[in-house]
Amino acid sequence: MDAPVHVYKILIRGTADDVWDAIVQPDKSVEYFYGTRVYSDWEVGSPLSYAYPDGTPAADGRIIAIDRPKRLEFTFRALWDDDLAMEGPVREVWALEETDGMVGLTVELYDVDPDSKLITEFSGGLVYILSGLKTLVETGQPTARTG
Repeated sequence: MDAPVHVYKILIRGTADDVWDAIVQPDKSVEYFYGTRVYSDWEVGSPLSYAYPDGTPAADGRIIAIDRPKRLEFTFRALWDDDLAMEGPVREVWALEETDGMVGLTVELYDVDPDSKLITEFSGGLVYILSGLKTLVETGQPTARTG
């Protein structure tokens, strides 16, 4: 496996099942992922999509590998901006590891030019997404930044 272009790590108080549920459930993703709902049947080879409340696609991709509730690997193509969509899909790996009542969540980004607009968007936006996921799992409350 190539080295990731971007890595983000966060600790979340909870269980791997709690964090996994927040990642894959549409009613939960809307609470922290810029107001988008995630859709997939979470099987290898299946499509993955994020949609805004009005149904407009925000992103799409495909499931590459899955090991519930430890690891999720998928392609992700940003659709919220035409320039980003033209850059094509990237590969993301979300890895969860339970330790002492906490979950270490590591998100790695692959297959992207380190000087691209996409890496700027991801490195700036992922902090909001994962911080919101942490807040949701730990408190049950959505973050203010949902749209």
